[in-house]
Amino acid sequence: MEWVLISRGCSSLISVLPPALERLIDDLSRLPGIGKKTATRLALHLLRRPAEEARNLAHDLADLHDAIGLCSHCFAFSETNPCAICSDERRDSRLICVVEESADLLAIEKTGAFSGQYHILHGVLSPIDGIGPDEIKIGALTRRVVKEKVAEILIATSSTVPGEATASFLIDQLGKTGARVSRLACGIPMGMDIKYADEMTLRQAIESRKTFGNG
Repeated sequence: MEWVLISRGCSSLISVLPPALERLIDDLSRLPGIGKKTATRLALHLLRRPAEEARNLAHDLADLHDAIGLCSHCFAFSETNPCAICSDERRDSRLICVVEESADLLAIEKTGAFSGQYHILHGVLSPIDGIGPDEIKIGALTRRVVKEKVAEILIATSSTVPGEATASFLIDQLGKTGARVSRLACGIPMGMDIKYADEMTLRQAIESRKTFGNG
């Protein structure tokens, strides 16, 4: 299916697409990193594929929020509670890696260099956006560290300005618990999101982490 262009006056052109296709393009363009051109390309691809594929995709999207929730222990997305990592007895429950988002957890897991558990903050501190400690999972982290007598907390927030501000806040707060607090070390360039770092860089950062106080 191609775009139909209709001239209106001398200087403007408008595109006319079937309403259902327009709606799909609008929905896809709301996804991060996807503009109108990419959304249009994806929508047209779906339209050219067998209808069964589109129905399967729609079914999976419809079931997404019903099937997946947050682990009550670490706040990772999971179909079970606790999640597979928290319920794995081979993981060191006294070593916690603090990350911003679930995508960061996946990036660190790919390195195979971390054998502890995780805590997902679901954001970073950003006063200008009204995001303080109460808006992300910092309180739950502090309670967990005290209750479970955690030995070490590895802070793996990104080296962006908000990520560094969050790390500084956590170092100050968690230092009061008596647990060892460490931070990802060399290998992560300033301004890089954890999820975009390659596996070797992340492995080096984990193994060379820097400890703050109580260490």
